[in-house]
Amino acid sequence: MAGFRHRAPASVDLAMVAHPSVTLLVDLSEGEGVVYETHGRHERGSVVVGLLPGDLRAAGWGVGECLQIRLEPVAAAALFGASTELSGTVVALEDVWGRDAGRAEDRLRAAASWDERFTIAVDILGRRLGAHPPVDPQVAYTWRRTLTSRGRVRVDGLADEVGWSRKRLWSRFRSQLGITPKRAARLVRFDHAAHLLAAGHAAARVATESGYVDQSHLHREVTTFAGLTPTALAVAPWLAIDDVAWPASSPTQRPAKGGERIPALR
Repeated sequence: MAGFRHRAPASVDLAMVAHPSVTLLVDLSEGEGVVYETHGRHERGSVVVGLLPGDLRAAGWGVGECLQIRLEPVAAAALFGASTELSGTVVALEDVWGRDAGRAEDRLRAAASWDERFTIAVDILGRRLGAHPPVDPQVAYTWRRTLTSRGRVRVDGLADEVGWSRKRLWSRFRSQLGITPKRAARLVRFDHAAHLLAAGHAAARVATESGYVDQSHLHREVTTFAGLTPTALAVAPWLAIDDVAWPASSPTQRPAKGGERIPALR
C-alpha cells in the first residue's frame, strides 16, 4: 500500500509496468483526476487493474493524490470475485463495488493524514474480505509456491504437491485467478528480474539469476510484459517512484518529476 501526491504544472503520462498483483488505485484528487488507458479503453478516477493489463498508461494534470493498493490475486478474489473478469482489463471501482466505491473514496479523502488513510483502507478491505467465496486451498498454495520460487517451478510438480491432475490445477487456477499457472510463473519471474534491473544489475547477470536461458530470453520476456528493453525498464519512471517495491539503493532510483511518494504500509 502506498500513497502518491502529484504536483506537476503540466500533464504527466506514465506507462504502468506489469506486477504479479491486482492493483486497486483510489483517486483522491479534486477535479478531473487520473485517466487510465489500455486497449483503446479509457477509465477515469478509481480503478481496479487486473493481472496483465497490457499497454497501460496513466495520465493526469496538476495537483492530485492517489492511494495504490497491490493485492495478491488470492486476496483480490475474496474482495472482487473470480479474477477472470478482471484479467487483462482496467475496471472502474464503481463497476465492481457499486455505491461502496464512492463511500470509500469519501472516507479516504476526508482523512487528516496519509497514516489515517492507510488505517481506513485496511478497515475497508477487512470488512469486504469474505464477500466472495475464497479460492481453493490448492490454488492458493500453488500461487504461494510460485511466488516463493520466484517463478522457477514446474506446473506438473505443483499438481503432484496438491494432489491434483495437471489439467484440473490448470483449469481451477485459471478460473479463480484469471491466469494460467505457467503464465503466472512467467509474470513472477519477470517481476523478480525487473527488481534486479531497477537495482542496477547488468542484464546478463539478471538473466542468470532469474532463471532465463540467456540474455536474449530475458529481452524477449521483458518486451512481452513491459513493451520495453531491459535497459529502458531499469529506468522506467513508474518503477522509480516506488521505493518500497523498488530498492531505494538503486542507482536509477529517483522521484518522478513533479511527484512525491508517501510512506507506505506493506
